[in-house]
Parts: sequence; C-alpha cells; structure tokens
Amino acid sequence: MPWDEQNSWNAIHETSIDRLNMAAPLLGATGWIDELAQLVAVDTSAPDAPGCERFTAVLQDQFAPLGFALRRLPPDDGVAGEGGPRPQMIAERRTGRPVCTIPLLMDTAAPGALWSRQPFSLTRQGNRLFGLGTVSMKGAITAVWAALRVADAVGLPLRFDPLLLFTTDGAARRWPGLRHLAEQRVAEGHVLWLNGPVAPRIWAGSLGSLELEIRVSDCGGCTPGQSPASVAKPILSALAGLQSDLRRRSSRLPAAPDDGGGMLRPRLSVVSVRANTEQAGPPGCTLLINRSFTAEEGYPAALDELQAAVAHGAREVPGCQVESHVSRRLEPVIDPDRGPNWPQWLRALSWGFGYAPSSFRRWGGMGGSAIGFMQQAGVREILAGGLLRRGQRLHAPDEHTTVEDVEALSRSVLAYLAEVPQIPDYN
Repeated sequence: MPWDEQNSWNAIHETSIDRLNMAAPLLGATGWIDELAQLVAVDTSAPDAPGCERFTAVLQDQFAPLGFALRRLPPDDGVAGEGGPRPQMIAERRTGRPVCTIPLLMDTAAPGALWSRQPFSLTRQGNRLFGLGTVSMKGAITAVWAALRVADAVGLPLRFDPLLLFTTDGAARRWPGLRHLAEQRVAEGHVLWLNGPVAPRIWAGSLGSLELEIRVSDCGGCTPGQSPASVAKPILSALAGLQSDLRRRSSRLPAAPDDGGGMLRPRLSVVSVRANTEQAGPPGCTLLINRSFTAEEGYPAALDELQAAVAHGAREVPGCQVESHVSRRLEPVIDPDRGPNWPQWLRALSWGFGYAPSSFRRWGGMGGSAIGFMQQAGVREILAGGLLRRGQRLHAPDEHTTVEDVEALSRSVLAYLAEVPQIPDYN
C-alpha cells in the first residue's frame, strides 16, 4: 500500500521511522557542501560585515524553495553598533505545529594574518572543510538546511515548525541583534542553539561575561616615550588584585570532565594593551578587560566591582585621564536543560553522532553567549549542540570542520524535528 494511503496511526508512525532511516543516508546527495561554499564565499566578518546584505540574499535562495517565508526586520536605531545597523532576518514555515526557534549567526571575526588558505573560499582536504565560519556558524546553517531539505525530499513530517533567526552577534562587539530580537519577543517555544561543541554534553548553562574598554590619556606627568603598559601599571595592579579574589569564588555550574571536574569559577583577564598612537605627546593606552561572572553575582555587581578596581588604580596614575565603557555584555544562561525536550534531543544526538546514552555528562561553559538574552526574555529551555571540536578556537586561522561532523549534526537536527514516536537507537 502506498505510504500516503495508509490511515492506521501505528502504520503512520512506522512509516515516519522508515522515512527517517531513509533520509539520513541521503544527506550527502543534497549538495550541502556546495551550499556551504556559497556561505563561506561571502565576507561577513566584523566589525563592518560588508557582506551581510549579500548573505541574506544567499539565505533567501537556499531556504525559500523549502517553503520558508523570509522577512527582513528593519534596523533599530537604538541598537546600531560598529559599522552601523546590520540586517536581521526571520525565516518561518507555519503548519500549526509547536515552534522550535533556531538562532543562527551570520557574522564572523575578521580573518587573521596566519591563514594558509583563502578564508573566503571553501577548501576541501580529505574529509576536512576549511573556511572562515565553517565551525561558527555557517556550518550549522548548512546542517539545518540539509536536514530540512532531505526531510522534504522523503516526505518526513516534522513535529515542530522551525523558526530561524538570522542575526549578527557572533563577533561584533556592540551589535546586539539577538538581544534585540529577544526583547521584541520574536522567539517562540524553546530554543535549539547550535554554536557549541561536538560532545555528549547536557548543557548546564554558562557564565556571563563583559568586556570593559579602559582608555588612559592626557598623561601630562609622564615622560614622553614611556611605555603604554607602564602608564597603566597601577590600574593593572588593581585588576590583578581583583583577579586573585575571583579565584576564591565559585559558580554552581560543573566544569567539563576533561577540565578536571569541579565547578566553574569567574575570571578576569587582560585581552589587550595597546598604545594610543593617534595622539602626540605624553603616552597613553587602551586596555581591554574581560570579566566572566556567575549568575549569582549578576552583571550590575560584576561591573561595579570592576569599575571600582579601575578607579582605585586610576588614583595612582599621575595626571592622567581615565575613562571606561562596556564594549560587550553577554548574560549567563541558567539551567537551560530544565525542560521537557532535552531527553528527545539527547536521543537525537546519540543517533546523529553515535554517542552511547551513558556517555552524556552535564557541564557548563565559561564563555558568555548572546543566547543568554533569550533566557532573560522568558525562553527557559535551550538545547545545545554544534561543530566546535575540543582544542579549536572559533574563527582561528585555518578554521575547519569535517564532512562527518556536519552530517552528524544534520542527522541530529533531522531526528529531533521529525515526527516519530521514538528516535531509533543508534546502529
């Protein structure tokens, strides 16, 4: 009997499982590598992200044939950052089912000088795929596209309507696109966040983080030619004292098993110290400070404490003007796994990547994430996965993923979204 003529409930469910098993081997035939190559070829690097406009046109060409209605959101004057307003786009395909929101970042950091390959050209070497954004998050966009493409090809029904949010939060310092969408209550249902590691992980959440830019200038009491770091030495000493104090604090988030266990601790680090070369005369410098903070501390208290340390050190800087401002803020994520959909997502990850169910461990992340603003806006449950392998750094020179990882993530998304009574055991 043809599939579409079966009317038994059990038969329909058995047919869905058959179609899921049929769909997974077809992922390679979707041409997803060519689709990823199109995304990598567009320069969406921060801070100016000149290609984001063109990138949205590529996304339109990819997702509109899958039945998605894509709409651009008008830039919000209140959230314009470096490079001015940038595009945000929503793609939705409504069938009346519950919604799963999938945020997908379009921008990357600028490529550094150490690339040995063309960063804006997808290069394949064996099973490795090199290109800027292949790990974060152009590879994830492609994995979602391939999952939806193959589901449509075999007629596999979905139990969720995917709501795709395309924003530019990944590398930009001051462009809070995802935060803006969260505040506008655009997200619905629960969130599937695909900017994490390849690991059998139950995501326990993450610390928040802020970056404080400190500018030391007009140092009339200093000697011309004095090094920039020496000008700010009292401020750096005060920050070192705060850093020592933070080592004695702890969050309630477990660290990754490979990091020796225990609980995550807040940190303070000096990202950069650079001379103010645009000014003549007395030396000056700009410090960029990163401070991670726990949910228990909270952003206001963490910022107040950091600014107090800067002010204490500034009193010992002779005749200098010291100014500071927050260049980036990311909120913590708290208990994102406390929801009804995590068991299904774990089965999907097992089916996609081949993880044994017993291998999953619950642990949190050090780095803040724009997804924290989603929780602040009321979305509690956030499922997590991604393409980042341990030891990799996002947007690092020669960034790369593998064919197997993209297809494994795509299989996981496919299995999770599929309308099946139970995801099959991995075989």
